[in-house]
Amino acid sequence: MPRTVRPIVALTAGLAALLLAGCTAGSGSDGSQGKGFAGALPGRAPAGATPSPTPTPPPTGPYVALGDSYTAGMQIPPQTGEPRGCARSGVDYPALVAKGLGLSADRFRDVSCTGARTGDLTAAQNTGNGTNPAQLDALTPQTTLVTLGIGGNDAGFTDVVIECAKDSLVDAVKGVVQQTRAASPCRDHYASGDGTDEVQHRVDAAGVRLGQVLQDVKRRSPQARVYVVGYPTVFPADPSGCLPLLGRTVAVGDVAFLAEKQQQLNAMLRQRAQAAGAVFVDAAGPSVGHDMCAGEGERWVEPPFPAGGLAPIHPNAKGHEAVAGLVLKALKG
Repeated sequence: MPRTVRPIVALTAGLAALLLAGCTAGSGSDGSQGKGFAGALPGRAPAGATPSPTPTPPPTGPYVALGDSYTAGMQIPPQTGEPRGCARSGVDYPALVAKGLGLSADRFRDVSCTGARTGDLTAAQNTGNGTNPAQLDALTPQTTLVTLGIGGNDAGFTDVVIECAKDSLVDAVKGVVQQTRAASPCRDHYASGDGTDEVQHRVDAAGVRLGQVLQDVKRRSPQARVYVVGYPTVFPADPSGCLPLLGRTVAVGDVAFLAEKQQQLNAMLRQRAQAAGAVFVDAAGPSVGHDMCAGEGERWVEPPFPAGGLAPIHPNAKGHEAVAGLVLKALKG
């Protein structure tokens, strides 16, 4: 295969694997950090005194983790749990959060699953290697902690990244003949006449479904503190940072376009979490500089050519450890 084509093909395969599996997480940066649907109220301060916030003790479980492959820890050893098709890791961030809280095995359930969409939270998911029951069925009135990382698959990011890779490849071939290339062929492909784009419309639609899911979580587990975990930074803010990895066969403008779409997805997750009274845990901000194009010792997300055995364009063990720390900080803050 020609060297000029290989990065695009690998990017297509890598990003497709990512988003087919589940696109799919910063301490909460808003004032609701440390509280969920059932945040504690501060005690009344004496007259004339300045009230001091009363720390909310970390929950003692039961804890239920919901989400897609960015939650499940796709291909990170050891792979545990059933069904095997969920590709759930024993050291994904939910497992590390449970460990950090000192929860016993009977007070922690990780039902996250590779490939999950919001619809798979309320209905069984066929993984191709076993069926994962509806994730929300793991919730009970006794559940005191819920983390949720989902939304990328609903937004159709699989199709988007494949289209971007394809458009860049076609444009690269045309450029050989015409000696000119488009700044962002993928952005041009998705442009719409209303000033937004088709991808933004998908993100907005996913937000509506997420809002309904969060209401269902509240109904099933009214005492639970709920944390919506965002996606870590996959693409750098400066797309030129990916040139050493991807070369110039991928339009720099398209790398920027994909980074922008991820920012819009995280913004939607934050908005929906806050509207539902949940806490948003920002993983994008703390992971700046740890994107897929960072060096091997710095990255939290693997590139299209991942380290042996790991999933392309997915968080690695270091990424899950970092996200677990962010969730624990939000819980104890």
